[in-house]
Amino acid sequence: MAYNGGPMTEAMYYVLLALMHPNHGYQLMHAITEVSNGRLKMGPGTLYGVLSRMQKDGLISLAEDDGRRKTYQITSEGEHSLRTEYSRLKSLIQDGNILEIGDENE
Repeated sequence: MAYNGGPMTEAMYYVLLALMHPNHGYQLMHAITEVSNGRLKMGPGTLYGVLSRMQKDGLISLAEDDGRRKTYQITSEGEHSLRTEYSRLKSLIQDGNILEIGDENE
């Protein structure tokens, strides 16, 4: 299923965040854990499935392939999609402020 610009999966979002700096698979797994503050630990099976799909969708590209490891980078389309998703998530948080206002009235 190709990415159509709708809400991203958590895995896609964190892969794109981690690829704001080109990385290869092993580094990428650590970068995802770091950027998610340890909340998300992505294994190789999930990571390489997401990378393959995102590469087909044009969100990331291969920066380097030395035969031993592949280094991936975010594309301009990927960065645009990431920023769009970030804005969407910020709106969700802002819309949820009603919960905090409700707590203040109790």
